[in-house]
Amino acid sequence: MKKLLFMAAAAIAVAACTTQKQAEPEKTKAQQLMERLDTLRQKGIMFGHQDDPFYGLTWEYQNDSSDVKNTCGDYPAVMGFELGGIEMGDVKSLDSVPFTKITEEIIAHHQRGGIITISWHPRNPLTTIEGGGLAGQKFPEGTAWDVSDTTVVKNILEGGKKYDLFQTWMQRLSDFLATLKTPEGEKIPFMFRPWHENSGSWFWWGEKLCSVEEYKALWNMVQDKLLNDGFDNIVWAYSPGCQENLTAERLLDRYPGDDRVDVLGLDGYQWAPEGKDAFIAQGKQNLEVLCQVAQDHGKIPALTECGLKNLTDPTWWTSTLLPTVENYPISYLLVWRNYKEEWFGPSPSKPDAQYFVDFYNNDKTLFLNEIK
Repeated sequence: MKKLLFMAAAAIAVAACTTQKQAEPEKTKAQQLMERLDTLRQKGIMFGHQDDPFYGLTWEYQNDSSDVKNTCGDYPAVMGFELGGIEMGDVKSLDSVPFTKITEEIIAHHQRGGIITISWHPRNPLTTIEGGGLAGQKFPEGTAWDVSDTTVVKNILEGGKKYDLFQTWMQRLSDFLATLKTPEGEKIPFMFRPWHENSGSWFWWGEKLCSVEEYKALWNMVQDKLLNDGFDNIVWAYSPGCQENLTAERLLDRYPGDDRVDVLGLDGYQWAPEGKDAFIAQGKQNLEVLCQVAQDHGKIPALTECGLKNLTDPTWWTSTLLPTVENYPISYLLVWRNYKEEWFGPSPSKPDAQYFVDFYNNDKTLFLNEIK
């Protein structure tokens, strides 16, 4: 009798657990990506490269090509894509990449098991030529780097003279992001990193171009628009620039809030070969602060941009970058694009290739085949 009662009670318990499990809401694509980012950073630091599948130092638009893959035999774990120009209805991005090609490569990298991060450098809505792009203008007039007017953000917020225009721009962004689906129609999860390097003043949303309140309102406006449009597949990344003697207060100066940020990052470059020691020292100090703040706020830390232009020190991968990052629990690091006169990633045709292979083989670094 006791055995029968126990079996009956067990059956009821199992049924209750099953019902509870069935009642649990399914995780969104964004939540799934967040869990993946957090799990993988326990294993190592993912390597990322901007515009990786589009062009390299000696090629353009070759199927399944990549300077990273051609150097070490594996794709980067993370690929970065840029959407500047989508707001104008342009056919190509500000890096002259067709938006149809961007969609194709985002889908391809997702299907091979990779992770996507997207940046957006929209043009200056006060100075760009509406309906005519940048025709006849000299860089940076009309671009994201045009800081000739300090009221851009103010003028695209509600009540501003460019508010309606920017609503159109956001809709075009939304329309493009809606194309990021698998052939089966599933949304592709991705990190979105708008309004980055806001601690500097070289973009129209920079520190000296808007108040703290205006910056946060800008962030919220874009985020609310995309969330209202149903994008539950976006992981939101906030990334000011690396700074001398960074503090937690400084890092969080324009932070939109814990309810609006998932990944907490920093952008930091070494701009001269002789700056190696300074880069390492500042990088370590900044990453120490970043990782502590991320832990305190329940966020995932990352080095969202970094690099040494043209790899003027061929040993940079193992002599500088690796020692800077290897002891910090960041999710990934991303170097900028390889493009003719200006490159930040490896190339089999350059002296840094052998050192990049050593970087690839290090137990601390993760590439595509290690995250599938």
